[in-house]
Amino acid sequence: MTHAIFRVARLHRMLAGQLLRRVGLHPGQELVMMQLWDLGPQRQTDLVRLLGSDAATMTRTVKRLENAGFVRRRPSETDRRATIIEPTTASLALRKEVEEVWAELEDSVAAGLSADEQENTIRVLARIEDSLSRAVERQPPLA
Repeated sequence: MTHAIFRVARLHRMLAGQLLRRVGLHPGQELVMMQLWDLGPQRQTDLVRLLGSDAATMTRTVKRLENAGFVRRRPSETDRRATIIEPTTASLALRKEVEEVWAELEDSVAAGLSADEQENTIRVLARIEDSLSRAVERQPPLA
């Protein structure tokens, strides 16, 4: 089962990468943008928590999105230690394209599956995710 999950995850990420390249993004960057479009400006630490990322990865992602002109960083008005990440006007044109990419990815994932099979797959994957989350929590922290 682990090998099957690995293969599916690898292919899913590969296809997502190919589709996202068409709109100038790399996998994971669209998730940051979706959070910002849906929730508005966020503290960088909140994006880390919302997306289950780590601080270093989020810093690199935000820097790349900023260099591409899709986000802007500014200091928090209420907490000098925090950085607020906000979508730029230029990123708003990207939103429709990202939604289309995700719809295409979803169509590719669900191709050939009935509605019942899709629902069952989602239930099974949620149970696997819960099991893995509990296993991660049981692991001792890295030194």
